[in-house]
Amino acid sequence: METVQEVAKRIVDNVEKVIIGKRQQVEQTVIALLCQGHVLIEDVPGVGKTMLAKTIARSLGCTFQRIQFTPDMLPSDVTGVSVFNQKTREFEFRPGPIMAQIVLTDEINRATPKTQSALLEAMEEKQVTVDGVTYPLQKPFLVLATQNPIEYEGTFPLPEAQLDRFMLRISLGYPSPADEIRMLDSQQRVHPVETVEQVVSAEALLQAQEAVKEVHIDDQIKEYIVELVNTSRKHPDIYLGASPRGSLALYKTAQAKAAVEGRDYVIPDDVKALAIPALAHRLIVSPAARIKNVDARVVVQEILDSVPVPGTRARPRR
Repeated sequence: METVQEVAKRIVDNVEKVIIGKRQQVEQTVIALLCQGHVLIEDVPGVGKTMLAKTIARSLGCTFQRIQFTPDMLPSDVTGVSVFNQKTREFEFRPGPIMAQIVLTDEINRATPKTQSALLEAMEEKQVTVDGVTYPLQKPFLVLATQNPIEYEGTFPLPEAQLDRFMLRISLGYPSPADEIRMLDSQQRVHPVETVEQVVSAEALLQAQEAVKEVHIDDQIKEYIVELVNTSRKHPDIYLGASPRGSLALYKTAQAKAAVEGRDYVIPDDVKALAIPALAHRLIVSPAARIKNVDARVVVQEILDSVPVPGTRARPRR
């Protein structure tokens, strides 16, 4: 059986053929996938969000669907709908795009809250209920949602309950000039995503997901995670701190990061590396701090700087 490190490396290396120069963000997406979590990509148009989702799906041989959210979209456009078949005189379920394994929900904040909430059950319970009938989703299942942080006109900000469902929030950002030149060269004749091949089976990924759960976390590291989250709840610039789901997200992603780096135990650096993508989107900045343009990511960094790191590193169990 392949190790988690081998599985992750093969996926990341494959995705990097398309998404050039963004290894950290690709790794974070794979970490969320290993934790059976979901990712919110907050970025401007054209930086490769769709390609990231599509390439991951191709790397795993998984089904892929893209949902372009608009204000007039209905929940049934996401989950599916029951249609009456006049021949059989019965209702038949027509599955929606959420039934795919890798789902890109583009510009999620352009949909109404009612439609946004259609994702909640799928993301949390890995199932969809339509007309009282529950349909389980295929495994693995990953939602990659995108939103534009610049345009606010005609958008509906994601409610806290929805934001909390995303394990990580990342930003791809613009490529460096050198990486952008490499991108131009790679797409001269054919888009590299068209030549991406499957490198990991869905079964191997599911095994890796189970292996991640066995990564050891020392009690001191657990206390460190809880202290970080608790400090966010007391910070003067924060109106609402991270929930216990935030602690759990940091716990799980730290396990996955350790496994991706070939360790069977977590060190404080694993927690620190994922604190901002795992916690920042869960914090609500107070109105007074918002006037001063205080960013939640800066607050998390302040918390990381103020909370003492455990003095001894976690050791693997003997």
